[in-house]
Amino acid sequence: MQDIRIAVVTMNSRTNDTAGNLEKVAGWAAKASAQQARLICFPELNLTGYHSGESILSCAQPVPGPASGFMAELSRKYNITILAGLAEIDDRQQLFATHLAVRPDGATGIYRKTHLGPPERNLFTPGHVAPLFSESGLRYGIQLCYDAHFPELSTRMALAGADAIFIPHASPRSAPEQKMNSWMRHLPARAFDNGLFIIACNPCGDNGCGLSFPGVAVIIGPSGNIIASYAGTDEQMLVTDLTAADLDAVRGHLMRYFLPHRRSDLIQKD
Repeated sequence: MQDIRIAVVTMNSRTNDTAGNLEKVAGWAAKASAQQARLICFPELNLTGYHSGESILSCAQPVPGPASGFMAELSRKYNITILAGLAEIDDRQQLFATHLAVRPDGATGIYRKTHLGPPERNLFTPGHVAPLFSESGLRYGIQLCYDAHFPELSTRMALAGADAIFIPHASPRSAPEQKMNSWMRHLPARAFDNGLFIIACNPCGDNGCGLSFPGVAVIIGPSGNIIASYAGTDEQMLVTDLTAADLDAVRGHLMRYFLPHRRSDLIQKD
């Protein structure tokens, strides 16, 4: 990988206010670009707002569509890759929890949440692929919230060549410190075991549809070390450099990089 400056935001999103959410994304993208960030990551479903009830259907959009088109304009304007989420509806009327990776050159990558939380399963359709994306020499995957509790997914991405995994969340309830403590039980392990960066963020505040979110964000190094973090009630942006030196220090170390010694013959293949 090459060194890259990234930003991650605990943005407050209001369900059924896509226009207002897009305006917020524009503001944060401008701020991140002013700090020379090459990529900015927002929480799960931040464009449409998160809800697992049928009210989310009224703000679902196709891709390509108005929201993804606006993201493309912002990405070109500020020369920054934008990772942003929405409730996506396809031509068969299937609903997906989707995260977009929109590049300044107009390319738009799509990740559809593969592991749906129990309250989501009656409404959303799971995705079936785990693609990797690239920006400025960084190869990365995207997972959404509940996905992160299945370690095989992170390992699969690492084996495919990921240097980092971005994990936008929409995890309501709990105080910010409690949510961070919960994340610390599993997210550092995903980084440490696979020798890659983990970047996670949650929305903050009330979503206007009965849910309240603790604002939490964390950037974890390939040693499982915390590079930057925030736990609070406000919108906040973390800006951090992910460096090749940090990655090489792990992957070049005989006892700190575990994947080359993985016994794939003992693990059932897809």
